[in-house]
Amino acid sequence: MQIGAQRRMVMNVPWGLAVATLLVSLVGIYNLASAAKGLPTPVVKAQAVYLALGAMTVALVAWVDYRLIQRMAVPIFIINLLLLIAVKFVGHKAKGAESWLVLGPVRMQPAEFMKIGMVLMMAKYFHDDFKPTEPSYGFLRLVVPSVLAVVPIVLVLIQPDLGTALMMVFTATTLILFARIKWQVVVTLLVASVLGLGVLWNDYVRPQSEPKFTVVRHLLKKHQDARIAGWVNPESDLRGSNYHSFQSKIAVGSGGVWGKGWNQGTQTYLRYLPEQHTDFIFSVWAEEHGFFMCLFLLTLYAALLFAALTVAFNAKDRFGAFVAVGIAAMIFWQVFENVGMVTGLLPVTGITLPLMSYGGSSMLSVMLGIGLLINIGMRRHIF
Repeated sequence: MQIGAQRRMVMNVPWGLAVATLLVSLVGIYNLASAAKGLPTPVVKAQAVYLALGAMTVALVAWVDYRLIQRMAVPIFIINLLLLIAVKFVGHKAKGAESWLVLGPVRMQPAEFMKIGMVLMMAKYFHDDFKPTEPSYGFLRLVVPSVLAVVPIVLVLIQPDLGTALMMVFTATTLILFARIKWQVVVTLLVASVLGLGVLWNDYVRPQSEPKFTVVRHLLKKHQDARIAGWVNPESDLRGSNYHSFQSKIAVGSGGVWGKGWNQGTQTYLRYLPEQHTDFIFSVWAEEHGFFMCLFLLTLYAALLFAALTVAFNAKDRFGAFVAVGIAAMIFWQVFENVGMVTGLLPVTGITLPLMSYGGSSMLSVMLGIGLLINIGMRRHIF
């Protein structure tokens, strides 16, 4: 590659995206130092190592021409599928789900990386399948991308990891909508959404005499059913299924406008918050830093997402645009669900907050996505 091209690539790096990512990650480590107080494992040091590995991953992924990554999308997708299948046979069970592969001291969660693999595969399909004479997608042309999404989602769902499966559904749906679908498909999706609300009302809200008629409730795992029931009726079973949500709302609300101060959160210090270093990390931030610092953190996420969508808008080809939209959707839906979950607006699903929650697989999968975004952004004028 010529020196001039290299200089242009450096000049084209979406620095706003890089800075927003770094700031959120550093805020996360700062917050973890309080959230992890009293834990037997040194999660802050481990998270710092994950961040360093993530930064190296960003640099490596950003430097490889993403057209090569496009050609590797199929093997990447297949490898991730094989890892998900391997989880069912040799996976490690934790927190009620068989979601982990353990290789000596290394633990990885294949579902986290499958999200990237699914985005790459769907982006490749929409790039290769583009027909200028037929730009909109009807039911028939959506069969293949739907299958590409459904297969890994089902594999994640049977672990069972309902939260990650839902995030993959929302990400895949966003990509399909971005592909410009025909009005008949839009109407079908709207009808399906209304039917879904009807099922929720029938299974959890509508008074029924015994034996009750349910559509999907009887198919759910006991803890999944309890979480949805608790979301519909948040004042029920505060010592059981609603305990997590109830304690989280106490933490968020007690933070007030300015918060109690770093390392001063009573819910955090007394360890009333379950999974406070992973799923409920936002509750720790809200309790100790208050409303305005929550707005600050959400502003950082908004800046990151705006930069990601800017990369998509300026991408040189359809593959780059679809990958950028997919990564932005993946991050957005995780932030949306996690913040909604800890504030009681959405059911508890065990979704981590990107770059804030403790976890190597979560950190590295998001950093892979950031590396792809920087890769696409820095090559927008090269070819």
